[in-house]
Amino acid sequence: MSRRAEAPTTLAPFGSRLRAARVARGPLCLGLDPHPALLQGWGLRDDVAGLEVFSRTVTDALADRVSLLKPQMAFFERHGSRGLAVLEQVVVEARAAGTLVVLDGKRGDIGSTMQAYAEAYLDPRSAVAADALTVSPFLGFESLRPALQMAADHQAGVFVLALTSNPEGATVQAATGPDGLTVTEHLLTCVQAENDRQAPWGSVGAVVGATAQTSPDGLDIGGPLLAPGLGAQGATPADLPALFAGVLEHVYPVAARQVLQAGPAVRALRDACASLNDACRAVLV
Repeated sequence: MSRRAEAPTTLAPFGSRLRAARVARGPLCLGLDPHPALLQGWGLRDDVAGLEVFSRTVTDALADRVSLLKPQMAFFERHGSRGLAVLEQVVVEARAAGTLVVLDGKRGDIGSTMQAYAEAYLDPRSAVAADALTVSPFLGFESLRPALQMAADHQAGVFVLALTSNPEGATVQAATGPDGLTVTEHLLTCVQAENDRQAPWGSVGAVVGATAQTSPDGLDIGGPLLAPGLGAQGATPADLPALFAGVLEHVYPVAARQVLQAGPAVRALRDACASLNDACRAVLV
């Protein structure tokens, strides 16, 4: 992965920039998931050329209309180095347009390996540096320290998996520790402690699936809550108020296929995005 010269920056903290984007554009986070079925539905081949057309069309049409653009890295990585080059292009172009980009890589490891992930995706000298990165804490919350520190050093953000949208996630996440907290609740407590250092609003977020059946304790983490699961995974905007009662203004619901399947026509993409964003805005007050 190439490196680029670090330009002088006067960026505000990621959390503050995200709150400003929400006011300007609404709460929706758009997942950029170039799934083979979506490419084919657009009449594109499942290859690098199709990936590039799909990604450029979505970025040009929608990136500046949502609070966050969230490329799912696996769909780029599956095309090898040329796919990663497309991802770099998406990140650079979206950020140049003033869009906040969170890379959905769910990275998690220990020591120097976690440090390398942080340098790859949160260090401004990296060609694919983004505004934020999703990370997995299931090797222990402190295993994330290199990413947390890199984000703090460069006004970037980190979204920590806490309650995922897949049903089998409860096997781990609902387990109870010696302190009586579930794993999810413990992680939310750890995230809150990080954000307490950045008061009044932090840049460490948590991922809490919108398909969750019950609301965990501790959702008021002093930072953003990323809520995947709208559309294809079964959640709707109407599900959000009950799950996130008391913290609705912190929630950024995520949708991908529900919007992207409206393409490739730009007007249809924009209409689908605006409709869902408005529906989310109406309940997240």
